[in-house]
Amino acid sequence: MSLSQGSINRRQVLLGAGAVGAGVAIGLNAAPAVARAPRFAHPGLLHTSEDFDRIRAKLAAGDAVVTAGWARLAGNGRSQSSWKPRPLSTVVRGGTGQNYPQFYLDVHAAYQNALRWRIAGDTAHGDTARDIFNIWSQSLTTVTGNADRFLAAGIYGYQFANAAELMRGYDGFDLVRAQDLLMKVFYPLNDDFLRRHNGACITNYWANWDLCTIASIMAIGILCDDRPLFDRAVDYLRTGAGNGAFRNAIPFVHGGELGQWQESGRDQGHTVMGIGLMGTVCEMAWNQGVDLYGYDDNRFLKGAEYVARYNLGKDVPFTNYKWGHHTTCAPREQTTVSAASRGQLRPVWEVVYNHYVQRRGLSAPNVTAMAARVRTEGGGGDYGPNSGGYDQLGFGTLLFTRDRTPAPAGTPAATRSPAAPASAHATSAGPSASAPIRSVLPTRPTGSASGVAATGSEEFDLSGQPSGLEPGTGTIVGLAGATAVAATIGGALLLRLRYRRAADHRPPPNHRR
Repeated sequence: MSLSQGSINRRQVLLGAGAVGAGVAIGLNAAPAVARAPRFAHPGLLHTSEDFDRIRAKLAAGDAVVTAGWARLAGNGRSQSSWKPRPLSTVVRGGTGQNYPQFYLDVHAAYQNALRWRIAGDTAHGDTARDIFNIWSQSLTTVTGNADRFLAAGIYGYQFANAAELMRGYDGFDLVRAQDLLMKVFYPLNDDFLRRHNGACITNYWANWDLCTIASIMAIGILCDDRPLFDRAVDYLRTGAGNGAFRNAIPFVHGGELGQWQESGRDQGHTVMGIGLMGTVCEMAWNQGVDLYGYDDNRFLKGAEYVARYNLGKDVPFTNYKWGHHTTCAPREQTTVSAASRGQLRPVWEVVYNHYVQRRGLSAPNVTAMAARVRTEGGGGDYGPNSGGYDQLGFGTLLFTRDRTPAPAGTPAATRSPAAPASAHATSAGPSASAPIRSVLPTRPTGSASGVAATGSEEFDLSGQPSGLEPGTGTIVGLAGATAVAATIGGALLLRLRYRRAADHRPPPNHRR
């Protein structure tokens, strides 16, 4: 089957809002006005109410794949309700005084505890996530450092927003303060980087820098019901000048099937990270009715197939890649694909596989094989102890596994019209009390693996300071007895969940509508 399929015209959600363009300039303590209408679907970042219904139904039915994913989440050290946050007023990434691990550890703990509450309804985990958010939104005032401060604002901005979205409506969770933190501390850095690229040549920074920034702007826009921010992220992916835009992140398409990734001549750790970031952006947009997955004849799928193919040990074509470097745009060139960190495993493939193959019915043999190799996906800390092990939120096997959408009779799967996602998710204050039971996926292999986590940057900093951390290595936690553990944990909680009502967690008085 062919990878090619045109993008579809999904719900028209970009209603009368212009993109926030190059004319926007704000200080660290100034935030753009929040657009109240039209509202976004909530929860509506990486996960929706329908997603959680599907997950609970599969757990209740004993689905082996999703059950293993639940065990992976429940067994992670940052998923425990006993987690205690360590807030800071200033987070530093890059240069002197780095302390940013303290922040990303707490962000992942908040996200993972929020997931456990959303899926199983255990308020001990909900309370832990709420407390992490509330203390950080009260304490944090500055994100700084050398050039890597932009990576911190992008990666941890989109992650914090995704975690906060899960807690919308939870008793005592201060949503407004979380929104203010993102708009006043993170967004100004996102905005500055996307407009000025740290004063460098527009092609100097690798695709990941743009992509994490775009992910943060989109996630903040959705969390804060700010349509211009969302539109800005969408427009940049389609037409932006930096390396994160589709046609720059995937500059060459070979044979109509394989899209060479912009960082393929650099190393495979950062290349795979880029797949994760673009998948994150596409999934968040999809959940708000915008199909970026299908943009430019499924260009992202072609890029993912290229990266997966090479990291599966197969050959790929390579076109010499040329770009301008530093502030002077001094010419640079890569002439071959890089084998550095080849075969690295990161939890980025399930979201790509489950969209293109399961949701859309397309053929993606390399992505399919890579997703099977990484399955069961873990999360923060499972892929290395340094920052690279926390670049993705992870747990995609649990969160994105879905049944394949059936094609109409007699219609080739690669050419049929894709199924649209739910068009309007009602704002949900908590886990559904009556998730429907659906058919169970066939059992798929689970297992553990190990890989090298690339982390930090290798970019210059205009102050002359070093800007990055060395890559770290880590072994993924094994899954011995995962199914049994999940059945024990999930079964009891899900049984109790049937009698829990979402109304137990009504929005607090300051809940932003």
